[in-house]
This record gives sequence, structure tokens and C-alpha cells, in this order.
Amino acid sequence: MLRRQGMDSDVIVVGAGPVGLLLAAELHLAGARAVILERRDTPSQDTRARGIGVLATEALTRRGLGPQLADVHRRGTQDLARDHGSTLGHFANIHKLVPDPERHGTNIWQPELERLLTEHALQLGVRILHGHDVVGIEPDADGVTVRTADGELRAPYVVGCDGGRSTVRTLAGFGFPGSPALLRTIAARTRFVGDVPPSGRYAAGTFLHRGDMAGVIEPAAAAADGPVTRAELAAAIRRVTGADVVVDDLHDARRFSDHAGQADTYRRGRVLLAGDAAHVHSPSGGQGLNLGLLDATNLGWKLAAVVRGDAPEGLLDTYTRERHPAGAAVLRNAMAQSALLAPGVHVDALREIIAELMDIPAANRYFTELLSAVNLRYDLPYPAEDPAGRYCADLELVDDGGAVSRLHEHALSGHWLLLLTPPMRALAACATELVDVIPVTNTDPLLIRPDGVVAWARGDRASLGTALSWWRSEVGTHFPASRVTMGH
Repeated sequence: MLRRQGMDSDVIVVGAGPVGLLLAAELHLAGARAVILERRDTPSQDTRARGIGVLATEALTRRGLGPQLADVHRRGTQDLARDHGSTLGHFANIHKLVPDPERHGTNIWQPELERLLTEHALQLGVRILHGHDVVGIEPDADGVTVRTADGELRAPYVVGCDGGRSTVRTLAGFGFPGSPALLRTIAARTRFVGDVPPSGRYAAGTFLHRGDMAGVIEPAAAAADGPVTRAELAAAIRRVTGADVVVDDLHDARRFSDHAGQADTYRRGRVLLAGDAAHVHSPSGGQGLNLGLLDATNLGWKLAAVVRGDAPEGLLDTYTRERHPAGAAVLRNAMAQSALLAPGVHVDALREIIAELMDIPAANRYFTELLSAVNLRYDLPYPAEDPAGRYCADLELVDDGGAVSRLHEHALSGHWLLLLTPPMRALAACATELVDVIPVTNTDPLLIRPDGVVAWARGDRASLGTALSWWRSEVGTHFPASRVTMGH
């Protein structure tokens, strides 16, 4: 394994949120050392996000976190029903989306997700250094020096996972075009004294109130500084509903806008971006964590292969090539949701039509898959049949002896996987240096990347050879020896 002299780590990850934690874990799993620099002294207890989507859930399940996710999902679903009055998904607060019973996300508060991912990363050997605020980044031909108030670290690569106001993005000079905010939202757990206006859409905005949760959506205004106050929430409710309310208690309060932005590229030389550092958008539909965690799984195995010396740096260009369009698609539907949340009678009419469309099963499925991204397909650089380029579901697999397993049980190592039926078993010889071969009898032959993306499907020896040749040219051939898994 190639190691550069004078380096403190193979990769410095800036930011110990969910994306940074998962990226560092993926790097370690693939044989690259990672250290995380986090400006906070302790993990955040901010409840910003309350769930991850289908593809992120499947990604974490492939790394052995499925039982923990299932446990917290039950509690998170109860919280969702309490706060929203529904467990259905929503598009622009139109709660009609029926989830796929076979592929589901996880209702989990962000602090709990961070705790699970922290434990996962630490078990793999990731170092997490809290209380280190990055103040400088100096790339050169051999690596990147990262300066903090306490000193400096050096590594061949740096990845900014440090949020929507990313210091790494700014210091490294990434472009970040976008659109200004249309709306702003204030949300909090609160207690009112006296009468409270009914929830619903008003001429000036939307007021939401259920249990101890309250929120106001109104046209964007100059951003306020500091914590949300009771007076600020009361004033927002007055602007929207015209009613004076008395806010007696306030906690878990936050404000956010639907400003959208996306880095022009996710890589500038030895500096890369992932998660909110690469893209920001409205939280409508709860897509942010799903998007960022998939950035991490896409980048992790690629960056590790380059660090190990098993792949040329050109492999890293496929990260932007694949993930930038995925981010742009989320920004597009998030902005569409903002348009549907804006006040006005014309928007009210449009919302009624969209709500009626959601009653049509095919349309409901379209909106559900739009938010879950299960229909995302990467453009592969060689001819490949569908579902190549898509994320593979957690398939049930049956081996020659009839033993049953799930795909995620074979993915814990982070290796490539090649599922082969009896007529295709001879193709295993093509992959001895690249993948773990899994003999199956009940599914199509598939080649699956470490991030769960199908790289080849149902083809012949020539098409598999084409796929393997391309990835070998990009990824190199120094992979673990093939391991034939015969099932449970």
C-alpha cells in the first residue's frame, strides 16, 4: 500500500456530521486512513433532520447498521405521527405519498444518527479530533496542509464535509452558484397561552401547529442573527395569521431558508466536497441527509483506491460526474416544492391540482420515487443494460444448496460483488482480482460496486469483460483476492 512520507493521514475529513463520519468510515473500510477535524467541542444535539431515505438506509444496512436503524425507526415513526399527524411522505407539505413497502427509509433524528455513525467510525479506527476550527488550506503538488488555531495537519487529500457555510469550500475557491431564498421558516417546540389560530395556509404564508410543534413559513426576509426568540415567533405568527399569540415556552427552535446552491465541481485538485458543503437546498421532503450520505459512499471507495495507489487520480473525476447531476436533481425538486409552499391564490389552485394528481397511483409513485431517488441512474462509460447504473435493492439471494441470505450480508467488507447464476459461473474467472463472487440461483447476474451501484447486469462474457476492463483501468487491479460466498 502506497504511503506518502510526512503525512499525518491519508485523508483529512473536515466536519464530524453524518456525512463526514460515514465518509471516514468508508475510507477506513477500504484501507485508507482518515482523521476528522471538527470545530465543535462536543457532538451537536440539534434535531434538524429527522430521517434518511431509502438509498441511505440501504447503504448503512450494507455496513451492518440495519438492526440499529430498525430499532430507532419505530420510535422515529411515532414521533413523526405525533408532529405531522401522518406517517405518509409529503411533497410541499401535501401528505399523500405512499412508501414502497419493499424499500423504505428510516425515521431517525440527526443526533441519534450521528451517535450511530460515530460508533461505527470509531470501531473502524477513525480518529475524530473535536475543537479544531480550520483556518487555512494550502494545497500543493504532493498534498494539502490544513491549518487550525492549534497547529496543522497534512494529508494527500482533504474533503470538506463542513456544512452549507463550508470553510473548506470558501478557502479552496470553489464556485457556488445558486438561487436566493424564496421563503423562510421558523420552527420550534413551544407552548402557547390562550387562543391559537388554526393551522393552514393564509394570504401571507403558512402556520403549522400540532401538539407542541409550531412553524411559520413566509416570504423570505433579511436573516436574523442569534437564537430564535419567543417574540420573533409571535411576530411571525402575527404577520401570517393576523392573530396575537402568547408564546409561553420555546425550545428546539430554529430558522432556515430555501436558498439553493451547488458547487460548480466537487473536486478541485486534492480538495473535495461532500454533503451540504457541495449543495444546499430547502429541507422540504427531507432529502439532504440522503443526498449527502450517498456522496460519502460514492467517494469513499474511489478515494481509497487512489490513496492506496491502485487507481489513477482520474477516478476521482467520476465522483463529480455521477454526484453533481444527482445533487442538481434534488435542488430542482426542492425549488419546485418551495414554489408550491409560497402564499397566494394562484399557488393554492396549483396545490389542489398537485394533490389530485397524487391520488393517481402512477403519479403518486412518480413523486415518491422523485424524493427517494430510487430511480437515479448514473451514465456509465460503457454500454450496459438496465439496471446497470442504478442502486441495487437489498435482494434475497438463494445459493445452490437452497440457503437464503440478503445482499447486505455479503457487503460488510465493502468489496465489489459479482452475483452469478449456474450458466454464468465460468465468468468468475474474469474477476479474481476484483470482486467477491456469490453463486446464486434466483436472480440475474449482477456486478455491484462497493457503494451498491450495479456496474453490469445480465450480459455475456464480452459485456462483463468490457465493464471490468474499464473499472480496472480506472481502479487498478490490486484488490483483495476473490472470495466465493456460498451463503449461510
